[in-house]
Amino acid sequence: MVATEMDYIHIIGNASLMVKFVLLLLLFFSVMSWAIIIIKIRYIRKAFKESDIFIDYFWKSRDLAGAFTKAKQLDGSPVARIFRIGYAELRKLNTGKGGDEATADERAPSLRHEFSGTDNVKRALRRAINTEMTRITQMVPFLATTGNTTPFIGLFGTVWGIMNSFHGIGQRGSASLAVVAPGISEALVATAAGLAVAIPAVIAFNHFMQKIRVIESELHSFSADFLNILDRDILR
Repeated sequence: MVATEMDYIHIIGNASLMVKFVLLLLLFFSVMSWAIIIIKIRYIRKAFKESDIFIDYFWKSRDLAGAFTKAKQLDGSPVARIFRIGYAELRKLNTGKGGDEATADERAPSLRHEFSGTDNVKRALRRAINTEMTRITQMVPFLATTGNTTPFIGLFGTVWGIMNSFHGIGQRGSASLAVVAPGISEALVATAAGLAVAIPAVIAFNHFMQKIRVIESELHSFSADFLNILDRDILR
């Protein structure tokens, strides 16, 4: 094992400048990809956990003011954030219909007031969902870029290593294994490095996109349910 590691170090240390540059570039993509993977795993895990807590509280309490207070405590939940925006828009409607502006910030909208409709709330929720989707998908496209480009970057290093091998053959006039082995080794290391960077990035990208689609569906479902509650119980 130690001998094998020393062989790899020796191969990389004696590689051409171009191959070293390729390996450094692949190292950059790898570090960035794993940083994004760790960040997104924590972010999405927190989003699911806190959204479950908020949705459970929302349906059990049916108290918009209490749900708003709970939503402010669950800043990692996309569902809670869109509810806060929708509730804030609802308070604006209530205040505009003659509610007490000094005390409207923390109380539920009055059931006595009649409102013209839910168009403003719908638009606010739609904007909030778009904002949340932008937030959730941030940095994820970099994983797709990594998965698509790093194999070709590694392939470039492979081609360069093979070119060096043929150049060595031409200079020495010999095609012995001792002449071609260093260049071929560089080529194989570059190819392996490109695949090693690309495979985790592709797996993580597909995993995150599946989770993001679930969150998006959950946001749209909650938005529709919230609007139904407003139409049925509050704004009619």
